Amino acid sequence: MVREFSAGGVVLRRMSGAWSIAVIEPARDDSEPPKAPASGRRKVARKTVLALPKGLVDPGEKPEQTALREVHEETGITATLTGKLADIKYVYVRSWGDGQRVFKIVSFFLLRYQSGRIDDVSSAMRVEVRRALWLPLEDASAKLAYGGERQVVRKAQEYLKSHPEV
Repeated sequence: MVREFSAGGVVLRRMSGAWSIAVIEPARDDSEPPKAPASGRRKVARKTVLALPKGLVDPGEKPEQTALREVHEETGITATLTGKLADIKYVYVRSWGDGQRVFKIVSFFLLRYQSGRIDDVSSAMRVEVRRALWLPLEDASAKLAYGGERQVVRKAQEYLKSHPEV
């Protein structure tokens, strides 16, 4: 089984007196036509997928460097490292190329917003990211698409409770 190592971040920013995090809506492959609704039924819109910014660790790069780089590439913002939150481990089957099973570990770090404008990303990055946005932290565990990422956000919330100085 192939192994992959990725890293990403939960970027915190205080906005209007409440914490928000940077999330992305990944770009989708719209080359497949939508399925026709059963007769007599209305067409159902696709659900918006929200996720944390993350990506593969490049050779010679440390996971925390990857997290900072991926956050910048996928959201347009610059952040500083606070600490590691958790590792998520899972297996998936590649839907492209060789169709191999992959064991993946994603290390997530708690980051603090430093500068930049959300969604200010390169046109080349639009292949991966449809948009980036600020999401209220209190809504994140309900709105993120992936269970492991929802758990990571809950860890960030716990961290904030025990470290109010952040």
